[in-house]
This record gives sequence, C-alpha cells and structure tokens, in this order.
Amino acid sequence: MTNPNFMNGVPELVILKLLQSREMYGYELVQAIRTQTGDAISLGEGVVYPVLHALEREGALKSRRKAVNGRVRVYYTATVKGTKRLAGLFAQWNRIAGAIGGVTTEGPHVQAV
Repeated sequence: MTNPNFMNGVPELVILKLLQSREMYGYELVQAIRTQTGDAISLGEGVVYPVLHALEREGALKSRRKAVNGRVRVYYTATVKGTKRLAGLFAQWNRIAGAIGGVTTEGPHVQAV
C-alpha cells in the first residue's frame, strides 16, 4: 500500500490488541485506551462503537450480552479472524513507524533562521 493514511487503522489496531487479551465492553475499552496510551490516544464512544460493530460484522470480533447491576452490557472479544487482522495491522504499522523513524533520525535538514 502506497502512502496509507496510517491513522485510519489506529482505532482498529488498539481495539483488537486490547480485546486479544480479554473481553471488554465499549466504555471499558474507551477507558482502557486512554489509560494504556497515557492519554496520548483518546477515542470516544462515537469512534469506538462504530469500529466494534464493523469488526463484529466482518467476523473479527464476537460479542455476548451480560447483565451487570441491572444493566445489559455487550462484551466483545477477538476471534481468530480478528487476531489475523491484528497481525496485518501490526505489520503495516511497523512499516510506517520504521519509515517515519528513518526520516526523523537523520537529523534536522532545515536551517534555523
């Protein structure tokens, strides 16, 4: 893929990675993303839920409903297909991060005025 918009895959990558280790519900994911990234990435429910629904439709996630304190929560977990997709997203991210690292470690090319 040439010149991918690398931020497009970040929500998927982070969500799949977190759900690979344990099941979580949507708001729990929102909080985990903030905590695990030190608030560097803050994805609201308006981003997280559409990604969860799309990944579930594609078979990358599965969900189950569970009653908790009188409320029904939908818990998500990664499937085998989701784990494979995560591996592809990691490979793409590592290529992009390596390319950016190659540019940024060469030192400044702009002279101070």
